[in-house]
Amino acid sequence: MFCMGENLTGGYGGADILKGCTIGVEQGEIAVIVGPNGAGKSTAMKAMLGMLDLREGQVTLDGKDITNFSPQARIAAGIAFVPQTSNVFTGMSVEENLEMGAFLREDDFTVTRDEIYDLFPILREKRNQLAGELSGGQRQQVAVGRALMTQPSVLMLDEPTAGVSPIVMDELFDRILEIRETGVAILMVEQNARQALNIADRGYVLVTGENRFTDTGEALLANPEVRKSFLGG
Repeated sequence: MFCMGENLTGGYGGADILKGCTIGVEQGEIAVIVGPNGAGKSTAMKAMLGMLDLREGQVTLDGKDITNFSPQARIAAGIAFVPQTSNVFTGMSVEENLEMGAFLREDDFTVTRDEIYDLFPILREKRNQLAGELSGGQRQQVAVGRALMTQPSVLMLDEPTAGVSPIVMDELFDRILEIRETGVAILMVEQNARQALNIADRGYVLVTGENRFTDTGEALLANPEVRKSFLGG
């Protein structure tokens, strides 16, 4: 597995939220984490980024153990993370937000920026507008674009379609599919489980911090128990 968290166990100082769960994604693949509220989905993703202390388990990237890396070091190694909320600099323009994503780069990042404008044309149109003035869906595009400015090998998205309309959700999923085609590994937590599994190569159903089901997206969609318990029948 290109990026993998194995036997992740830990939390935020109190009781363990993650109880031995394993998640991972290959290059050029979309892996989706679904499950009920409180299942530890976002916590698992934060564990992959090094934002909580693990009591057990390890995180690897391209075969290298990065369990003891700081979040900053993991970003430098190729992991990009888009949190669910507070994921843009509202007082800065769209273009300034994208440029902030290139803070670790010492090369000419304008080619990457132009590729992001091609991926999200509305951002080119609104490049000089404050991010705080954008719609929710447009802000998500800015957040994803800023993450892509780091030229990551792994893109982690926490609830990328939260609070957006069904039309905007479909558009975001289309763009996520386009990003996958460039060879980036995409790991995302998603509340719209059915739609997310529909585009997923791999899916993980977490319940109380543990793996309940692990399979291809297609197989999970077809699983009667998954459909009944987690997809609304």
